[in-house]
Amino acid sequence: MEERLQKFLAEAGVASRRKAEELIAQGKVKVNGKVVTEMGMKIDPAKDEVTYLDKKVSKKDTKMVYIMLYKPEGYVTTAKEQFGRPAVVDLIKGVNERIFPVGRLDYDTSGLLLLTNDGDLTYKLTHPKHDVDKTYIAKLYGIPDEGALQKFRRGVVIDGVRTKPAKIQIIDKEKDGRFCTAEIIIHEGRNRQVRKMCEAIKHPVAQLKRVATGDLKLGDLQKGKYRHLTEKEIKYLKKL
Repeated sequence: MEERLQKFLAEAGVASRRKAEELIAQGKVKVNGKVVTEMGMKIDPAKDEVTYLDKKVSKKDTKMVYIMLYKPEGYVTTAKEQFGRPAVVDLIKGVNERIFPVGRLDYDTSGLLLLTNDGDLTYKLTHPKHDVDKTYIAKLYGIPDEGALQKFRRGVVIDGVRTKPAKIQIIDKEKDGRFCTAEIIIHEGRNRQVRKMCEAIKHPVAQLKRVATGDLKLGDLQKGKYRHLTEKEIKYLKKL
């Protein structure tokens, strides 16, 4: 049965579907010994031989890995980075499969980050149409008034585009009014979105942590540590 090459690569654990498209465009993928660079090519896994960097790719040989990491501040969520800063994958030990982060967390943001080699799941979880809730605890400068909170909830314009409606509630205030703690829930995953939204209401983020993705919660996982997801959690993610 034929399927698109990038989808096959994602399901075989090579990379997320978007990243697989980049790998194809870069000429790193061959089908039956020939480099393929055009998007949308269909292959028959039962008949065609696919290689990435000249290594055969097969779904049969792929063990799927699903990990929840409590990302510390000071780590990037890309595999390699021009400034040589430490990457989240450096925190994962004893996993032979090539895993990659599901979405991103900023360098200076901590919290729940999923890593997997299931490229198809990554594609679904990061695609805008799926609207997976992401919950954050943010320490903000100052205390937003009700007008600022309502503005945040309706959506604000960042980078020239209005965000979707979001949720925010103040859960703690410092007596001197210098800082407050807020729970924030967004559906999108735009670059530094929570920080930019808070800047738009004139209450910038001092500290930010993601505590949940959908119904998956960080719980008592310690910073810098990780665990493999349970079968129940994996099924939940695939149903989203």
